[in-house]
Amino acid sequence: MTTDGLRERSKARRREAIVRAAYELFADRGFEATTIADIAEAAEVSPRTVTLYFPSKLELALSRFESFADRLAAALRERPEGWTILDALEHWLRHELADRSDLDELTDRMLDANPQLGATGNLRLAETIQEGARMLAEERGDAPDAFGPRMAAAAAAAMVSELCHHPQEANIDTAMAFLRAGAATLP
Repeated sequence: MTTDGLRERSKARRREAIVRAAYELFADRGFEATTIADIAEAAEVSPRTVTLYFPSKLELALSRFESFADRLAAALRERPEGWTILDALEHWLRHELADRSDLDELTDRMLDANPQLGATGNLRLAETIQEGARMLAEERGDAPDAFGPRMAAAAAAAMVSELCHHPQEANIDTAMAFLRAGAATLP
């Protein structure tokens, strides 16, 4: 094992400890009532370490949204040859929902206690979905801002949100059939 590999794993563990501590505090005390010092104490690091990983409390709160949106964007951009945008979205959803962890459940708890964070995070997700709409427009031969791809993106954003925030009820087959049927009706 190289020193660089050990260092990277140590950083990843420290980062997760900070996120986990913050999300537990945000869920229990609320986002506004929690300080960087509180998070540092709970994560057993210094406040400076917290701010080295996350320059602001909001960036820390939205870090999982950022990661989530980045994974979705990568799945759409890097889809295999012959896959449609909807194929890539379905594959990504199946992978995301299969790999849920206790940190995902903690994230949901934190968001339930702080709905303003969910709204802010959804803006980031919307940017990714809009990128997907542009790809869908290109796939269909439409203008980048055409109505059809925008409608499909809005439906996809709502579907992703519902599936990911209510995984116990998630039925990807039904959701994707709904989305594909809607996309098929677009002119």
